[in-house]
Amino acid sequence: QVQLVESGGGLVQPGGSLRLSCAASGSIFSIYDMGWYRQAPGKERELVADITRGGSTNYADSVKGRFTISRDNGKNTVSLQMNSLKPEDTAVYYCNADLKRTAWGRSAWYWGQGTQVTVSS
Repeated sequence: QVQLVESGGGLVQPGGSLRLSCAASGSIFSIYDMGWYRQAPGKERELVADITRGGSTNYADSVKGRFTISRDNGKNTVSLQMNSLKPEDTAVYYCNADLKRTAWGRSAWYWGQGTQVTVSS
């Protein structure tokens, strides 16, 4: 009953920008960390950026200075602003949320369906 719905992926030229968004919905007590991961063909899924409920951020070295993660706790959304995109940023991007469905339960990771980002001339 919890789902993460992503939007904003697509095709962009090198140097361009995209903004990814993800909305969590359903029966949710509290969301802790949220983040974005990506997986390129032939590679393992890797962390791009994550953000705590209080707003502390963490970025992969490869995207520092180019990407910005943000969240809106009231709307249960997380976004990733991607600037100065490079061909090596091409991947399927996945939204992630660490959340509790009830106050007494343990937190668990939930994933979005993934959205394709392609950076090419």
